Amino acid sequence: MTAELRARGGGEDCQVLLNQMKEITGIQDSAFLLAALKAADGDLMEAVTFLTEDPTPEPVQSSAAAEPSAWEGSVVGKLPQDVSAVPAPHNQDNLCTDTVRPLESPKAPAAERDAAERPQDAHSAENKNRSKRKRCEVWGENPKQNDWRRADDWPVGMKNIGNTCWFSAVIQSLFQLPEFRRLVLGYSLPQNVLESCHSHTGKRNIAFMQELQCLFALMLGTWRKFVDPSAALELLRDVFRSAEQPQQDVSEFTHKLLDWLEDAFQLTVNVTSPGDKSENPMVQLFYGTFLTEGVHEGNSFSKIETFGQYPLQVNGYRNLNECLEGAMVEGEMDEAAASQSVKYGQERWFTKLPPVLTFELSRFEFNQSLGQPEKIHTKLEFPQTMYMDRYLYCNKDLIQMKREEMKRLKEKMVTLQQKLERYMEYGSGPARFPLPDMLQYVLEFIATKPTVAVSCAQSSQTTLLHSQAKPRVLDVLSQPNSIKEGTDTRTEDEAFFVANSSPQQNSNMELQPPVSPAELSEHPAPHVVSEEELNLVQTCLQRWRNEIEQDVQDLKESIAGINLSIEQMYRDPLLQQVPYHLHAVLVHEGQANAGHYWAFIYDQARRRWLKYNDISVTESSWEELERESFGGLRNASAYCLMYISDQVSRGGADGDEGPEAGQFQKEVEALSPELRHYIQEDNWRLEQEAEEWDEEQSCKIPQMEPSPTSELQDLSSESGPEQSSLCEQSVRSLSSEHARIAKEQTAKAIANTADAYEKNGVEAALCEAFHEEYSRLYLLSKETPTPQNDARLQHVLIYFLQNNAPQQVVERTLLEQFADKNLSYDERSISIMKVARAKLSEIGPDDVDMEEYKRWHEDYSLFRKVSIYLLTGLELYQNRKYQESLTYLVYAYQSNTKLLLKGTNRGVSESLIALYRRKCLLKLNEVAASLFVSCEEAHVSEGVSILNELIIPCMHLMNNFEISKEDLDAIEIMRNRWCSYLGREDMDAKLQMKLGELLPRLLDGSTEVIVLKEPPKIRPNSPYDLCSRFAAVMESIHGASAVAVK
Repeated sequence: MTAELRARGGGEDCQVLLNQMKEITGIQDSAFLLAALKAADGDLMEAVTFLTEDPTPEPVQSSAAAEPSAWEGSVVGKLPQDVSAVPAPHNQDNLCTDTVRPLESPKAPAAERDAAERPQDAHSAENKNRSKRKRCEVWGENPKQNDWRRADDWPVGMKNIGNTCWFSAVIQSLFQLPEFRRLVLGYSLPQNVLESCHSHTGKRNIAFMQELQCLFALMLGTWRKFVDPSAALELLRDVFRSAEQPQQDVSEFTHKLLDWLEDAFQLTVNVTSPGDKSENPMVQLFYGTFLTEGVHEGNSFSKIETFGQYPLQVNGYRNLNECLEGAMVEGEMDEAAASQSVKYGQERWFTKLPPVLTFELSRFEFNQSLGQPEKIHTKLEFPQTMYMDRYLYCNKDLIQMKREEMKRLKEKMVTLQQKLERYMEYGSGPARFPLPDMLQYVLEFIATKPTVAVSCAQSSQTTLLHSQAKPRVLDVLSQPNSIKEGTDTRTEDEAFFVANSSPQQNSNMELQPPVSPAELSEHPAPHVVSEEELNLVQTCLQRWRNEIEQDVQDLKESIAGINLSIEQMYRDPLLQQVPYHLHAVLVHEGQANAGHYWAFIYDQARRRWLKYNDISVTESSWEELERESFGGLRNASAYCLMYISDQVSRGGADGDEGPEAGQFQKEVEALSPELRHYIQEDNWRLEQEAEEWDEEQSCKIPQMEPSPTSELQDLSSESGPEQSSLCEQSVRSLSSEHARIAKEQTAKAIANTADAYEKNGVEAALCEAFHEEYSRLYLLSKETPTPQNDARLQHVLIYFLQNNAPQQVVERTLLEQFADKNLSYDERSISIMKVARAKLSEIGPDDVDMEEYKRWHEDYSLFRKVSIYLLTGLELYQNRKYQESLTYLVYAYQSNTKLLLKGTNRGVSESLIALYRRKCLLKLNEVAASLFVSCEEAHVSEGVSILNELIIPCMHLMNNFEISKEDLDAIEIMRNRWCSYLGREDMDAKLQMKLGELLPRLLDGSTEVIVLKEPPKIRPNSPYDLCSRFAAVMESIHGASAVAVK
């Protein structure tokens, strides 16, 4: 667009751009708009983006550690007092500057940086409520049994034991209905009924009810984050078509489940009222009735039917009300003879609505040409509150009147739209245009002045105007006075020419050759037109144009009024007396023959939506539910909707009870002794499993980053007979490793104290070296980072200072640097090391919290590991070793996420890891897919291996985190690639069967525990090596120039 504007140029174009910007943004300040347009290099859309979107402010980093001069009361106060304090570093103003994010160039202008970040900001704004990890979300690695413990009364997930996500989605939706939960948990049969039940069906139903009771009891009182439904599922497997069926249909399963439960409860009803289904609590809760009235071949009929889950077609409808309207009215409604009104077709009316109203959305249809089912991905909206009054038999007369009125309004709107179309697509040929515009074009044509003879000077002046290259838009933007908002006696082109002409240009005009009038004509114009003709035509055309514009405006207003009447048709207060509230949404992602199910369920006590995805239960929102349930954008869409009446809704949130008030605990206490004992046994087994796990871990040798075993030994062995605690040993193993890494920098600091050592002794030398090194590192921590230079890699204290570590932690760490035994190079170093060790021994538990000290060093150790894995992954990616690269990048991402939870500056750039992890996945998916379709057995096996061992585990790990839109799109691309192979004629049956085995795992997204093997550890020899690698990799990625590592 910029090139086009530059080619056009001129003040007229600038004014057009300003007018467009005023219309789009609503800003009328021309100078302000002009500045934005200039900043955008003449690009209209970029200028509008600058004006309409707010940039995300950079985080401000506050300093927790003291400046080098503030030593009083610190652990360093134990150093000699006669040493003069080191002056604070120069350029104090620079020490307070905001910290720029790593890998971001500070040289870029603010506008360019905002423009670069804005797409990501738009995505983060859309997912604002998902910026942090949600409560109880399951981590992909699950390194400890303790990480699987339930938090308070948070709902539990359900284990996927192999393509059983459909079971979890339905059971969780039913369990979260308090009335249904009480029915199941309170189910009991007299002993004589149990003994008299001899049928296989009856025994199976009772057994299933007992297993469901145990499952519900665990979901109430377990200490685990998720439960295992294997026992209940075993009873279901024999009933469905085959045990090998990869994915069961939600509606089929739910029908079967409700039938079993109804039969089981009927056994209790038969004790008092044999055969009376109206007393069955399942019928009372889930079943309703509707009346069907109609005419078939001239004969009227009427019948009442019972329904449990009401089926609705999705194709051809935009929202749930349209679906219901289409299901309730079938056939044409027409007026017969004047003597009587005969309706052709049929109408359905609900005569009784159940407390729990379930709608099945028919998302699948059979493709006759392909001979296989296909999923319907069209968008279908549904409300959080649904008013059912318009479908009730008691409102039949009122609704029929409104339907007739609706029909009349729609017919009228069709007529008006046809009239409007005749105005907006005017003409008799293939090309048609809006009539008002056509009249305007004619007005512009006759108003164009015909070419007339001009003087030589005028010709030369005009020739200069058109022969020279037109000025760029930015040239005009730099002279705002050249653009006039008010009217002017000159044309805009003349004003622009006069404003930009110079005396030198005027002196050269006579040298330009004359140009013919034909060449001067830029637009078609009448050759001859008299003033009288011009006035007459202008008057008529303007009048006709005004009349037509008024007609168009009247038509648009009439259509808008009819649309408003249609929208308000059923918003009558009389038709809002029977509200139903959305309780659960069952979602299916994938194709007709494979996919994954999960559920969104509204938690009445917490007043928020929760997402139940197998073992994962996370907080959600209506916005996320819309994105994943309405359909139209991706392969995920709602498959089943569960609404509840006001009575059920209020029953789910009685009084002030909520999750914090121990609602589940009260229900556990009300259980039968057998169920309470069952819960206690399971919780006892969890404790046993945790103890066994701890014992297994204690037998393993911990793998820590410090590699030399000798350096993990207790450093206090040389300083005295005192024995350190286990915590201190663990801390020193890391802190001594960090001291070893920085030994060259510490040795240099000691070397600079030669004069102080000779004049004032060893303690004065240690104090001077300590203060000088602290000042140096403090200044480095305040330097603005660049994409190719991360100072945190140079020294542990730079990491601590940038993350506001407590001063005691910083000072002890630096003191430990000088106590490192690897500094034993000469007499001065040995003396300083011994004094530093003596000072360390004087620092007691009251001076430094060793647990906190340990956590800081663990974080830095993890940060270095993440950085090494990231750099290794990027280097491997550049060498096209995608399999090895992906392993490093996945592990770097997961470990980095733990760091970022503590602060944005604790880890590395998450977006950088995610970008190259995504690129690796897409590359590997292309390789695996190509190998698979090659049909050669060895290649197919290799492709399947890549898919099973790398791609699918990584996709599942990505789904367990707060997935970004880019990652979601990448996963969708990979899944669609494999789904496209379904039914391909060039694939043999064996390959299609293998594909059928792969797809459920690829699409299921099962949140089973996924543990990727940690890649081989690669340690650089020094911080310089690590920083050099970092600079080289970042230079190749960002195209930045190489920098010298300090």
